Order: sequence, then structure tokens, then C-alpha cells
Amino acid sequence: MPGLVRPRRLVPGDRIGIVAPSGPVPRERLDAGLEILRGWELEPVVAPHVLDEHSSGYLAGTDQDRAADLTRAWCDPTLAAVLCARGGYGVQRMVDLLDWSAMRDAAPKAFIGYSDITALHEAFATRLGLATLHGPMAATEVFLKDEPSRDRLRRTLFAPEQEQALGSPTARTLVPGRAEGVTLGGCVSLLAAGLGTPGARPSAAGGILLLEDIGEEAYRLDRILTQLLRSGWLDGVAGIVLGSWQDCGPYDEVRALMLDRLGGLGVPVVEEFGFGHCASTLTLPLGLSAVLDADAATLTLELPALV
Repeated sequence: MPGLVRPRRLVPGDRIGIVAPSGPVPRERLDAGLEILRGWELEPVVAPHVLDEHSSGYLAGTDQDRAADLTRAWCDPTLAAVLCARGGYGVQRMVDLLDWSAMRDAAPKAFIGYSDITALHEAFATRLGLATLHGPMAATEVFLKDEPSRDRLRRTLFAPEQEQALGSPTARTLVPGRAEGVTLGGCVSLLAAGLGTPGARPSAAGGILLLEDIGEEAYRLDRILTQLLRSGWLDGVAGIVLGSWQDCGPYDEVRALMLDRLGGLGVPVVEEFGFGHCASTLTLPLGLSAVLDADAATLTLELPALV
């Protein structure tokens, strides 16, 4: 699995697009996030439909409007990056409505998000060949309230060479060993839901797979992981990094499940790596060559996330 194209880093004065591909965005949280970005000497540009609310109650406007916002932001040559406002649910409803032809013709730029945005990370990798960032979003609690999470994202965007050696105080070895591969992944339920869909990645072979989720009980995580195993999607994976499992039940049960379902792959696995739906999160680049040292519980990127 080759590494993907890296967008350029940000510099003070850059304009950054804000989009809402998934759930509705509270105005007060968006406003607070915009102020933080302005404090970074960025000029946030909010897409027209970010504050829309669909009649469903769980979508930020119509599928067509959410897709149009992202397409326009991506194709706008004056924007240096696109940052999602929040996750939730909805990307799978709009991802095939994006103008992928126009987006391929646009210059690469940094794209940031997590949770439901996993489906877009996968699409950007397979359809655009572009490396992206699994990190905090503009209107989320972790971005607004956790300074270390913000600092890690800011360094990744402005000085990515400072964020090549990645680790967490909580990280531990689950299965020992060392592996090299290209980073991919995100929210495991979204990865499983994407199997067989247009533009889906055929497998995780050769990759360092990052997995996390929220609100999935142990039996549902078992079902998700078993589906990935039975489909062959995990065949040939080089190594696995596990993040947070908030509201997924007692961690001892989750840990036992991960060892049961993933330990038989015979690859290095690190647990509690501190990314995803947690109070303080790493920003993890997707689509870059990296070395996973499960014994030291570290992930080291071979190149900075952005050029």
C-alpha cells in the first residue's frame, strides 16, 4: 500500500473552509470554534449550509446541500484547508453526491475530521489519492475545551515535523511486535458500513489500521470486527492501533474482545492510544507510511503529515 499525496502545511493568514457533512451544528459551539481558529491567525470561511437543520433532526441540512458545500469548499482555490464542524451521522447519504471529478482537478488541501467523517477519509484516499487528518473538529467539545488536543492539531497543521513521533501516556502493548505500513482507518463501525460501497477500499492489506468507536456495546463491536474478518478486509493488515471506546461498556470487556478478535491476526497491536471519542485526542495522519512499535507503544511517521 503506497503512501498518499500530502497537502501543504498552513501558514498564518490562510483561509480555512468549515463544512458540516453530517449532523446539525450548534451555533454557539461553532462561534467558539471560529474564534479559536482566528486566534491561530486563520480566516475561517463557513459554508452556506453549516447551520441548516434537516427535518430528520439528525442531519445538517439536505444531502444535496451538504455535498454542495463540501464540493465548493474543496474546489475553492482561496481555501488552504477544509475542517469539518462535527460528526454525527450523514456522510454515507451524501458522499456519492460529491463532484469527485471537479474535486480531483482541484489542488490538494488539508482535510480534518473524525467519527462519521471516517467515510470521507476513506473516499478521499480511494478517489483522490490524498492523505488526510483524523483530528478534532471546529464545533466539538474536545476542540473547544481541551488545549492539548488543539495544540496537537495546530502543530500538525503549521509545523507537522513536530508531530511525527506519536504516542500517548495511556498507550500499552496488546500484541507485541513491530510493523511498517500506511496509516488508515478511524471509526470501526463506519469502516464496516462502507464494505461493498462505491469507492470503498478493497482491504486493509499493508496498512497500519487505526480503530476506535463510541456507543457500541461489546456484542456490536464483536459483530463489526467479525464482519471485517469474514469479508477478508483485514487480511494482510500490517499492524493495529486502538484508540478510545467511549460508552462501549467496561474496558476490560472491550480489551478481551479486541484480543479475541484481532489477536489471531498475528500482527502488532497497541491499545489505548488516545485518539477518537475521548476527552483529549491525538491528531493522526491517514495515508502516510509509518512504523508501529508495539513494544514501545509508539507510532512514527516516516514523513511529516503536510509538506
